Amino acid sequence: MTALNMDPKSLGKVAVLMGGVSAERDISLMSGGGVLSALQKAGVDAHAFDPAKRAMDDLKREGFERCFIALHGRWGEDGTVQGALELMGIPYTGSGVMASAISMDKVMTKRIWRFEGIPTPAWKQVSSELETRAAYMELGEPMIVKPAREGSTIGLTKVTNISQCAAAYELAAQHDNEVLCEQFISGDEVTCPILGPTSQPTALPLVRIVAPDGNYDYQNKYFTDSTQYRVPAGLPAGEEEAIQEIVCKAYQVLGCRSWARADVMIEAGTRRPYLLEINTSPGMTGHSLVPMSAKAAGISYEALCVSLLQGANTDAGVRG
Repeated sequence: MTALNMDPKSLGKVAVLMGGVSAERDISLMSGGGVLSALQKAGVDAHAFDPAKRAMDDLKREGFERCFIALHGRWGEDGTVQGALELMGIPYTGSGVMASAISMDKVMTKRIWRFEGIPTPAWKQVSSELETRAAYMELGEPMIVKPAREGSTIGLTKVTNISQCAAAYELAAQHDNEVLCEQFISGDEVTCPILGPTSQPTALPLVRIVAPDGNYDYQNKYFTDSTQYRVPAGLPAGEEEAIQEIVCKAYQVLGCRSWARADVMIEAGTRRPYLLEINTSPGMTGHSLVPMSAKAAGISYEALCVSLLQGANTDAGVRG
């Protein structure tokens, strides 16, 4: 992790991309506000930039030299903004175009993980209420129904009865025309942040999530203090290290770089971990898990932000 004794002015004029037009806009504004404050406190010439209100080519016109991407969801962490920055030659935090696009798409992510032997819950991609009911019969109950390309549990339903399939599909389809039905894994829920280049990722300490009634939904993620976060995670001996190893491989096979956060369920009976998804532009709010894990590893919020920014890059290898 980069020390804070570097000259912050060497990072140049920095845009913190936040807000955007996705369903996660409000969370992105909270993440971006935290990052912006931390960078400015460190002496970085950082400025807020909302792509929903300004044209992306303003970045080039106004002389921005690096971007910290604090956008969440589509049109932010799905390769679109990354592609625009590639064309302008402006280095940015997070994964590149292809890794961002694949990681945003839960179906494509799961296909690659399955091919690479990384455990992930069984799933079916559906395009109708009828197919959702068929998936329920195949996957069993409970079953998770969610948009394939959204985050923060937006549009997600835990289906426990076949009569709920129609409403669950309709809710998910409001957010994405690709809908994913997924086997529900009952057990411990953990998340694992990863830092570093594709070739040498480093897993940070796991955070175990204990939500009210096991319901880690949008409200319990961001707006209540009822959810407990346990670091150290308190897992059986050797389990955390095994999960970190799997998560690092999952990061590598998708071509991720800079940072990410993988969400994992540990099946209660077998203690087998199942990877749910990977987030290539993780939250940086007061309730977010990457800063929590980094703190446990001795990395402050400010140091994390500065280090990620210093490592800004492009697919073409243009560094800040």
